Amino acid sequence: MEHVAHRWTRRPSQMTTHLRYDARMSQHHSTSNPAPAASTRVLRQFRIVFNAVRSHFRQVEREAGIGGAQLWALSEIAGSGGIGVNELAATLDIHQSTASNLVRALTERALIRAERRPEDKRAMALYVTDTGQELLSSAPAPFSGVLPSALSNLDPAILIRLEADLGQLIAELRVEDDGAKTPLADL
Repeated sequence: MEHVAHRWTRRPSQMTTHLRYDARMSQHHSTSNPAPAASTRVLRQFRIVFNAVRSHFRQVEREAGIGGAQLWALSEIAGSGGIGVNELAATLDIHQSTASNLVRALTERALIRAERRPEDKRAMALYVTDTGQELLSSAPAPFSGVLPSALSNLDPAILIRLEADLGQLIAELRVEDDGAKTPLADL
């Protein structure tokens, strides 16, 4: 028996299905097939999350012709015309050098333009071009990606618990946090 609820939505550029995860799905078993261990069930949940993220970025590449991080940066620039590179990096929670690379790629494709700020000639203000606006109007949402979007919709108490639990998992992995500011699309 499948425990996934389907909800179809219609967008101008595509038909998508949104699946709602049901925890019973990972616990389904019969007498001949015992329930998997909790670690296996959680691993399956991570696979679902990773596959959703990867599928969304593939859809962005296919339909918009740019990467997921570029699309998110473009949408943030469009939403706050005149934003600077440092502000963009802070908004996307990425390294300033990564933001600079995104800005360079978007500028080369004529999706944004950079203008010197009158009050500080060293600083640049970023604006979306008509071409960039056209791309945004046809690109698949959410622009920030499915994981940041889903996280922003969670209850604060769940986020606090998830942060603590993932902190324990990261400690168990014994890894540095230098990848924390790498865009998911670049992983």
